[in-house]
Amino acid sequence: MTYERRAPFQTLVPATTGQTPRLQMRVGFEMIYDCPAPTPMILALSIHHSRAPDLVRPDLLFTSPAVPVTAYRDLFGNWCSRIVAPPGRFVLSTDALVNDSGEPDVVAPWATQTPVELLPESTLVYLLGSRYCETDQLSEIAWHHFGHGPTGWARVQAICDFVHQRIEFGYHHARRTRTAWEAYNEGQGVCRDYAHLAIAFCRCMNIPARYCTGYLGDIRIPEVPSPMDFAGWFEAYLGDRWYTFDARNNTPRIGRVLMARGRDACDVALASTFGPNTLSGFTVWASEVTPE
Repeated sequence: MTYERRAPFQTLVPATTGQTPRLQMRVGFEMIYDCPAPTPMILALSIHHSRAPDLVRPDLLFTSPAVPVTAYRDLFGNWCSRIVAPPGRFVLSTDALVNDSGEPDVVAPWATQTPVELLPESTLVYLLGSRYCETDQLSEIAWHHFGHGPTGWARVQAICDFVHQRIEFGYHHARRTRTAWEAYNEGQGVCRDYAHLAIAFCRCMNIPARYCTGYLGDIRIPEVPSPMDFAGWFEAYLGDRWYTFDARNNTPRIGRVLMARGRDACDVALASTFGPNTLSGFTVWASEVTPE
């Protein structure tokens, strides 16, 4: 096996805040591919650089068999890895320890909606339609449902409430090509579909919104009797900052570990593969542990 040696700009900073963390989590995954031929891959499987100070044991990317791994930072600031998977059985894995505040997602009902003409330029791309978020098809629906109600935080929460009620969750509903428009009409999906529909509605209402992916275990809530997976949620820009929203769970959660952000799931694909392959094994874990 081998592990990823990150580029110099990705050096980890030890978690030395001077305070005892309220929560420590073990997070990681194992993905098993079968490739008939050498297969280039781009991976967005690293924990986001904003959580680097919290890493007690870094999320080094292990490969079996051993292959060279190079890293770069994409246009959205995500850490990505490049590899060429050899023919046959190929395993990707990591196992990290992460400190966390133990606090739930921030709730800020006072956060206001910023007029489009005053938004920072960096947020404007998140007002536009994208591969999975068809603002052109959903604009009239969005204004019908949310155009006459409150603005700011309350508007985004109303969108989350609507999407949470509109879509029936089920892993058997998963379809990687489903768009926000299709999720609205079909009324079913998985976490990414909730996020895509909520993002599209926010953008239709002139609120920048971006897709997030990462770890979200059953931390300090009743255990959910279903297979662990990576989670999808979104962030909306209100006032002068980004806030976390989760239309799938629709309640503040503890222990959310961000991996990547983008316009939608297309920008943060866990693995972009350039050749035939079969994903024959997939395991994710995210659980609270006793701090080291």
